[in-house]
Amino acid sequence: MNLHIATIAIIAANILVSLRGFKDYGFFERYKFNIGAILGGQKDRMFTSGFLHVDGSHLLLNMFTLYFFASVVIQWFGPVKFLIVYVISLLAGSLLALSFHKKEPFYSAVGASGAVTGVLYAAILLQPDMRLALMFIPIPLPAYILGIAYLMYSIYGMKKRLGNIGHTAHFGGAVGGYITTLIFMPSIITTHPVMVLLLALPIVLLFILEKTGKL
Repeated sequence: MNLHIATIAIIAANILVSLRGFKDYGFFERYKFNIGAILGGQKDRMFTSGFLHVDGSHLLLNMFTLYFFASVVIQWFGPVKFLIVYVISLLAGSLLALSFHKKEPFYSAVGASGAVTGVLYAAILLQPDMRLALMFIPIPLPAYILGIAYLMYSIYGMKKRLGNIGHTAHFGGAVGGYITTLIFMPSIITTHPVMVLLLALPIVLLFILEKTGKL
């Protein structure tokens, strides 16, 4: 698989910023996602936190996922729109996290997961016949089924506060990738209406649960 320069640039930025964060605690603390600091005026954290990671395995997992799915988006959209999908997904993840945790001033998070999840969802929409297999599900399944399952798990994780994982940012990133892809290529709505509708169901469910106070 040939890596496009746009993918290489994003991976390099994540590695360089994360390595600086590993070595410099002050740098990490200044640029991570933190509700209190963001509401206090440091809005840049909503972007910079997407390039910081907790450790090497966290960084590797995100970049490994990006490596597999970035090429699909670039093949369909080209590098500029790919970068737009990436950045909008990153910011959408931060915005949703800010919205859901705005009353928790000490809530913090880091990682490219929101942006990478947005790229993953864009790839699913663009190439719906793609099949994916997970380590614990060795049989390849249609990518959109795993996508829906992942969003449902994210809702469950948000509700139960499972683990030290930014489920909200993941979900927000997926929404960002989903919407941006449909804006760039609205024909998907007519060519694959059932898949588009199915992928929208967890998004609708999330906001119903939020509005009814059940999340």
